[in-house]
Amino acid sequence: MLAAQFMALLDVFIVNVALPTIGSELHASGAGLQLVVAGYSIAYAVLLITGARLGDRLGHRRVHLAGLALFTAASLACGLAQGTGELIAFRLIQGAGSAVMIPQVLSLIQRNFTGEARARALGAYAAVLATGAAAGQVLGGVLVSADLFGTGWRPVFLVNVPVGVVLLTVGRRVLPRDDAEALERSRGLDLPGLVLLAAAVSLFTVPLVLGQEEDWPLWSWLSLGAAAVLFAVFWLYESRLARRGGAPLIAPRVLRHPGIGLAVFRLLAVMAVNAGFLFALTLHIQGGLGYSALRAGLTFAPTAVVFGLVGLTWRTWPASWQRALIPGGFALAAVSVAGVGGALKDGGDGGLWLYVAFAGVGAGLALGFSPTLTRALATVRPEDAADASGLLATVTQLGQLIGVAAFGTLFLNRLESLGAPGAYTSADALLACTYALAATATLGAVSGLVRRRR
Repeated sequence: MLAAQFMALLDVFIVNVALPTIGSELHASGAGLQLVVAGYSIAYAVLLITGARLGDRLGHRRVHLAGLALFTAASLACGLAQGTGELIAFRLIQGAGSAVMIPQVLSLIQRNFTGEARARALGAYAAVLATGAAAGQVLGGVLVSADLFGTGWRPVFLVNVPVGVVLLTVGRRVLPRDDAEALERSRGLDLPGLVLLAAAVSLFTVPLVLGQEEDWPLWSWLSLGAAAVLFAVFWLYESRLARRGGAPLIAPRVLRHPGIGLAVFRLLAVMAVNAGFLFALTLHIQGGLGYSALRAGLTFAPTAVVFGLVGLTWRTWPASWQRALIPGGFALAAVSVAGVGGALKDGGDGGLWLYVAFAGVGAGLALGFSPTLTRALATVRPEDAADASGLLATVTQLGQLIGVAAFGTLFLNRLESLGAPGAYTSADALLACTYALAATATLGAVSGLVRRRR
């Protein structure tokens, strides 16, 4: 399950370093390239809640394998695409496959593990979830630079095919069979709720991923405003449906569960910082410093490795540290992202201190993310697993989109205001961006302290 999760997350970011090659070979416009990246994220974010409910209705094993098959087939189609339009269409289908597949992972963990075993599984899940972004950049750089058999960018998609086939074969044998009695007791799909939520997420997501390219036109702000209205309508509808004894798409009791509200804020913050940091740094090292795709990808390796190690081991640390891990992690992330900006501020390569700061970013974000997710889900009832899985998976995806939109806009606007592009001006824009990232991470630290005082 986690291998499938990792593969799907790679594809959110693996395309980034391949964009120049895709653009030159397919003669794609800037808007076309943006849709190659954004199409996956839009379909993924919009359909996550739907995927979670389908699993609850039809069986998590069955839906997970169906999503994996769709994702694998779409990856093959992406790798063989002959034009930009084809590639965009297949990326949308690939995102839909991920949205069907990914929510089942958390639900299967919730339903098949208990106690310490569940905590370990959730820790591994959290490590995979957040290292996928950095690992995607690394693997994308390696594959594009290798230019296997003269195929250029195509291996960033085709690599999923053999992995997907293996996972389908193994998954059919090892994933637990769906409980027929549980399926009979499962709730309906709540079609009005699905339509409202899909519309709200679409109106929120599209301007976030396309607004910067279009210089934030009026339609993007109107779309965000309409999204806020639809989210409110969705919540009112779900609450009334629950009071009438119906089957809401997201049970209101899940949102009222102790700690879920704070967990949602923290997950939004940590994923926004993670995605914003990776996006701005990619723009700087490839655009400002002129790094190759391979070197740019490998630059993120320390962050990914440390994130994974900390995410897998934090539960074994002394008990006296546990309550301070989340606010401490956010504080460490704040200091470290500011340190990255400081190390690169003169347009140089940052030297040894840059990699120390990278490690600090990985450790801090892991401590902000993994314990938050594990503790939020530790006491969720099995019958609410699909609701919690879909909600938190959607929150992590929206956090990434918010981070790219907000901090990407800040970086690019600062770079434009500085005039002539170059290593020094790009470093100055990055410094301003890292200070904003540090401020966001500090909010995560403060939220933990405020919660504890209550």
